[in-house]
Amino acid sequence: MTKWSGLDHRWLAVCVCAAIALTLPIVIAPAAPAGPRAVVELFTSQGCSSCPDADRVVGELARDPSVIALSLPVDYWDYLGWKDTLADARFTARQRAYSAQRGDREIYTPQLIVNGQQQVVGSDRAEIDRAIRASAQQSDAMSVPVALSREGNELKVMVPQGQSGVSGEVWVCSIARAVPITIGRGENRGRSVTYHNVVRNWLKLGDWHGQPAHWNVPLENLAGEGVDGAVVFVQNGNREHPGTMLGAALTTLH
Repeated sequence: MTKWSGLDHRWLAVCVCAAIALTLPIVIAPAAPAGPRAVVELFTSQGCSSCPDADRVVGELARDPSVIALSLPVDYWDYLGWKDTLADARFTARQRAYSAQRGDREIYTPQLIVNGQQQVVGSDRAEIDRAIRASAQQSDAMSVPVALSREGNELKVMVPQGQSGVSGEVWVCSIARAVPITIGRGENRGRSVTYHNVVRNWLKLGDWHGQPAHWNVPLENLAGEGVDGAVVFVQNGNREHPGTMLGAALTTLH
């Protein structure tokens, strides 16, 4: 009869435990959801015959949870025979500020800005995707995990500590997620176009200097026609000299 020593018994126990472990399923903890990788801003116009294709692309991007897509209708084509019903002169000023910051004179529709850095034709989906990938190589672009939530009649905004030397302005935008428009005159006469994530108003919450900060925003400050969502973004620079998008978040209000 074979005799087992104490060492043999311990070795057998190790082998049995190892065999059991091999038969158990491997449980991997789910990864934390990643924040958005890009904010894209489309400068569009109801009076621009080239814009409906770009408006459709923005609708596609708005369904991508990793992208915050915004429509900013401009007013400089109103003279062509149709006054844009969603246009805001502040959007025209923002587009011009981007152009001045880049040092070029490229102001057109449909123009799309990716993370405050690159401008591309808003209907060119392949070029938009390329610009988003290129922006991901920038260490500061979308590096700040902004938190945004609704509690009662307020929005809670939290911006955590950031990288050393990184700072920016914090803005909140009220948006209408889908606005169908039938265009009566001008280059798009007779067309029905749905505009996605149309910015209806925006407010500066404050300056962020890399330290944790938070704001409580009354929902009444964001109210407006068709408003059913909100976006908060942190952007380097200022209103006159907009820079890189450092972080952003979106929430629905209804």
